[in-house]
Amino acid sequence: MDDITSAALVSDPETRRALQLDTLSAILPMERRDRLAELLTDDDVATLKHLAREGIGENSLRALASDLAYLEAWAQAATGAALPWPASESLALKFVAHHLWDPVRREADPQHGMPADVAAALRESEMLRSTGPHAPSTVKRRLASWGTLHRWKGQEGPLASPSLRSALRLAVRASTRPRRRKSRRALTRDVLDRLLATCRSDRLADTRDLAILLLAFASGGRRRSEVARLRVEQLTDEPPVPLDPHNPNSPTLPCVAIQLGRTKTGNADDEGRVLLVGPPVEALREWLERADISQGPIFRAIDRWEAIEQRALTPQSINLIVKRRCAMAGLDAREFSAHGLRSGYLTEAAQRGVSLSEAMQQSQHRSVQQAASYYNEADRTRGKAARLAL
Repeated sequence: MDDITSAALVSDPETRRALQLDTLSAILPMERRDRLAELLTDDDVATLKHLAREGIGENSLRALASDLAYLEAWAQAATGAALPWPASESLALKFVAHHLWDPVRREADPQHGMPADVAAALRESEMLRSTGPHAPSTVKRRLASWGTLHRWKGQEGPLASPSLRSALRLAVRASTRPRRRKSRRALTRDVLDRLLATCRSDRLADTRDLAILLLAFASGGRRRSEVARLRVEQLTDEPPVPLDPHNPNSPTLPCVAIQLGRTKTGNADDEGRVLLVGPPVEALREWLERADISQGPIFRAIDRWEAIEQRALTPQSINLIVKRRCAMAGLDAREFSAHGLRSGYLTEAAQRGVSLSEAMQQSQHRSVQQAASYYNEADRTRGKAARLAL
């Protein structure tokens, strides 16, 4: 009897959904399984299982599950009923009004924004932490997830209606919350060197973290999810490359190619291939040799007795490693996150005069506008416009 059949025989709906969610344990955050089972409906769980079978990316599925759980909790608190499929345009507009509002107007009109009883119910269910309006990016993401789920259910939702798009545009324009970078500070080479200096002992964790930091930075600022799921099978040894490409007698450096596969902005079929050259390759090979890893996940958990576990590190673990190394280096860990390696790579490339197209080939950015923003920021710090008072 398979897991789905067994779950169907359980009479308690929450237990049945929890058993069905067990089949997604490799993808969803299973420490939240019971909470998800309370919030999601049977149809929601069936949709997530369908998406998993269709091969949707792990991070995308996690985000969809999280957004769907929030939408269900909000609908229950705001309307007293489960999220309807398809949703009405008025319900989508209500969602925008509850999450993007003006704090100044709220002081004069307590009915403006999210009602107090709705906010209290969401806080009680631990789905809401913010006391003010949501970040526009969060609202946009949840609306996008809502629209995606409609499409996967084969239904026509209201998320593309002109009135909703207009309301969202006006609400975002009136928002008092500026967009924040995922990492307040970029992890440029000077900062990276301070982190690498904390990884110089013979401890296995130091060898692993050294390889993580060098690989994530040098491979174009890889996202933490890409680093966490990296496998030995994605690596290919390349012929050594000269230290000085213009000198035929130059000493050579080791080179490894990484086939990225599915990324946040690319599919598994895309030619997502980046190169590692020199010290990052040496650090990676030392970790694989010391950890005796020849297949499967590259970066794994290490217990307190320095035993290597079979499971891969999670994306959150990669982020915590970066923050821990920042603290060890005497930096304010709150200022940095793993995404700082991505922004740091492009910022460093701009400062060293690397062309934008060459840097994007390594970073695998799809958006020229996004990648160019780091170049523009680097140019501004060196330009005269910000130095007129000197």
